[in-house]
Amino acid sequence: MIYLDNAATSFPKPECVLKEMYDAQKYCGANPGRGGHRLSMKAGEKVYSCREKLSKMFGCKAENVAFTNNCTTALNTAICGIVKKGDHIVISSLEHNSVLRPVHRLYEKGVITYSVARVNPLDDNETLRNFAKCVCKKTRAVVMTHVSNVFGTVLPVDKIAALCKAKGILFILDGAQSAGSHIIDMKKQGIDILCIPGHKGLLGPMGTGAMLFGEEITPEALTVGGTGSFSLSLVQPDIYPDRLESGTLNLPGIAALGKGVDYIKSFGGEKAVLRKESELTAILTEDLSVIKGVNVYGELQGGKSSNVLSFNLGEMHSEMTASLLDKYGICLRAGYHCSCLAHKTYGTQECGTVRVSVGIFNTKKDIKNLIFCINKIAKSENL
Repeated sequence: MIYLDNAATSFPKPECVLKEMYDAQKYCGANPGRGGHRLSMKAGEKVYSCREKLSKMFGCKAENVAFTNNCTTALNTAICGIVKKGDHIVISSLEHNSVLRPVHRLYEKGVITYSVARVNPLDDNETLRNFAKCVCKKTRAVVMTHVSNVFGTVLPVDKIAALCKAKGILFILDGAQSAGSHIIDMKKQGIDILCIPGHKGLLGPMGTGAMLFGEEITPEALTVGGTGSFSLSLVQPDIYPDRLESGTLNLPGIAALGKGVDYIKSFGGEKAVLRKESELTAILTEDLSVIKGVNVYGELQGGKSSNVLSFNLGEMHSEMTASLLDKYGICLRAGYHCSCLAHKTYGTQECGTVRVSVGIFNTKKDIKNLIFCINKIAKSENL
C-alpha cells in the first residue's frame, strides 16, 4: 500500500508516538489537573511538556496554548470567541469549511458580515490588494489558511499579517496544512491566533489540536464546565488556558503529540520536512505534466513549496480516478475536500479533484509507482 493522503491525516505515525500513547495510558493514566496525587501530577507534567514544546515551536507563551480535539474546534473557538455583534470578517477564497461555515453561520444569525478576498496563486501583491479592498471600519479580523488543503497554494502570510497590524485588526491563521512543515513564528510574523491540528504535519494522533494566541488576546470559551480550578465559582475562570479547556483532556493524545514534535526536531526541523515533501511534490508535478490527458492544478509557483497537489484525468470524475488507483493499493483523496470556495476559485466544482499529499515517510519510489499507475489508467481510458 502507498499512502498519499497526508493532508487528511499523516500516516504512518512514528514509533515514538505510538509508544507514548500506550505508556501514557499504562503508567500515568490519571486525570491531569484534577488531583494532587502522584499519577495526576505525572499526567499534568506530560500535558505541560507538550504545551511547552508547542509554545516554543510557534512563538507564544505556554499558558496561551489551549488544547482542542482538532483544528476545526480551534478555528471555531478562535472565530466565535473574538467576534461581537456588528463585526466584519475577511476570509480568503481558498478557505476550508472549518473557516467558512462558522463565519457563514454567524452571518446567517445576523451577528456579523463577511467578505471573501480572492487569492491569485501567481501574484501575492494582487492577493494583498484584494484583502485590503475587503477591509472596512467594522472589520474585526482576517481569518486565512496558510496552505490550501486542495491545491497546495501558499498564501502570503507575512504581507497579510502586516496589513492587519497596520489596520489594527486581528489576524487568525489556519495552520492545518503548514504546522510541522513550515516555520511559523507568531511573534515575528504578527499572528494573533494560530489554529493547528495535531494529527497532520505534527505527526500526533487523531483527536488532538490546539489554539495558540498572543498575549493581548482574550478569546471566549465555546464550552464551559469543570477546569480543575476555581471550582467554587459559578463562572468560567479568567486564567488561560483553563478558561478554554473544560473537561478532561486527551492525555494519551497530547503526550503522543509531544513526541511527534520531538520527531520533527530530530528529523531536522520544519525546513528539513518541507524540503523533502516539496522535492517529492516537484517530481510528481513534472511527471504528471507530460502524461496526455492529465490536468494538473496548483503547480509549484514562485519558489513556494507545499506537499499538496491536485489533478484530474480528462473528463473522468475525480472519485472514479481515485477508485481505480485504490485497486493498485494507492490511497488518495478525491472529491471536494471540504472546500467549496477553493474549487470555485480554481473552477473545479463539477468533478472535484484527485488530491495527492505527500508526507515525511513517502519516497521517490512511491511517487514513481503512482505515476506508473496513472499512466496505465490514462492509456486504458484512451485519454
